[in-house]
Amino acid sequence: MGINEVLRDDELRAILRKLESDKDKESFGLVCKRWLILQSTERRKLCARAGPLMLRKMAARFTRLHELNLSQSVSRSFYPGVTDSDLSVIANSFTCLRVLNLQHCRSVTDTGMAAIGCGLSSLQALDVSYCRKLTDKGLSAVAEGCCELRSLHLAGCKFVTDTVLQALSKNCHNLEELCLQGCTNITDSGLTVLVDGCQKLNLLDINKCSNVGDAGVSSVSRACSLSLKTLKLLDCHKVGDESILSLANFCKNLETLVIGGCREISDESIKSLAAAYGQSLKNLRMDWCLNVSDSSLNCILSQCKNLEALDIGCCEEVTDSAFVGLQNKELELGLKVLKLSNCPKITVAGIGQLLKLCSSLEYLDVRSCPHITKAGCDEAGLEFPACCKVNFANSLAEPDLFL
Repeated sequence: MGINEVLRDDELRAILRKLESDKDKESFGLVCKRWLILQSTERRKLCARAGPLMLRKMAARFTRLHELNLSQSVSRSFYPGVTDSDLSVIANSFTCLRVLNLQHCRSVTDTGMAAIGCGLSSLQALDVSYCRKLTDKGLSAVAEGCCELRSLHLAGCKFVTDTVLQALSKNCHNLEELCLQGCTNITDSGLTVLVDGCQKLNLLDINKCSNVGDAGVSSVSRACSLSLKTLKLLDCHKVGDESILSLANFCKNLETLVIGGCREISDESIKSLAAAYGQSLKNLRMDWCLNVSDSSLNCILSQCKNLEALDIGCCEEVTDSAFVGLQNKELELGLKVLKLSNCPKITVAGIGQLLKLCSSLEYLDVRSCPHITKAGCDEAGLEFPACCKVNFANSLAEPDLFL
């Protein structure tokens, strides 16, 4: 008697679920046609490149698919790529879908989004970053039809306005993650409306949203005070002290904050930030915050006990004095990533002070620091942690912590 005569389908599925590696799961499907069919029905994730005909065949085979990745890369896109016809097939055929990634699918339009909104009511995550043809019409249809959305990425969708935020506020009350990077038509009014209905946000990326200022950020900090953990405000030139003070007062669980390029932020508000986030803050990017001084940086380093990544690139007023006195406080810094590029007043002596406190350092960026060279560090006898990579001159890939 063969194994297929002994084991029922549910028993074979139980065996399949116990296989941990993808390779083993693929091998399971090679045993025979029956096992292949069972493996296909149990598959939850799929990354593919296919037209309407193939998508229909995939839908018939992978009947319980939860996650479909059709994204294209910037460097290896193909024409026409994913089209509205493809999205129509997906909306009608993959009824169990929870996650859909369409990043860089440039041919997709509002018609395809309307199909998604009509057919995928259980969708929880959608990434249409850099689908540059999309407008409020299509994305509002998604918000109205996919009320279970928890994650929405719209980076580079330049036609998006506050109208989409209004639709999300009205329909998607469980939204937790929203990326609006480069959506320059978004304003303070839109953010205020958004958080009237979406108060569970834990990640909000409004990098390069140049029309967002203090009023919008303050609205977010008050409405999402308990949930917000990541806020990205890169190059939001209208953001100033009011935003920082509001975050310090309301958002006590913030772990990642990006304020690079927010040049109006003062030294004193940085100190307020340090006092507020002594326990929670892990990642802080404040490159090009030109008012950062030795005093405020010293506060960040001495008070933010769990800080793991810090970027103060181009903070031209910071000197070695920022690190002097830290040893007297008997600190052991947990920094793993430290970026000091284009800080002309920091020297090898300052790096030496830091190294005494940073035994966990994994990446140090000292590019374009005129007083810090590899030869200078060697001459001073500096000993970097064994796992630490030091970027002296564009020779290393940067960590993507802040991206």
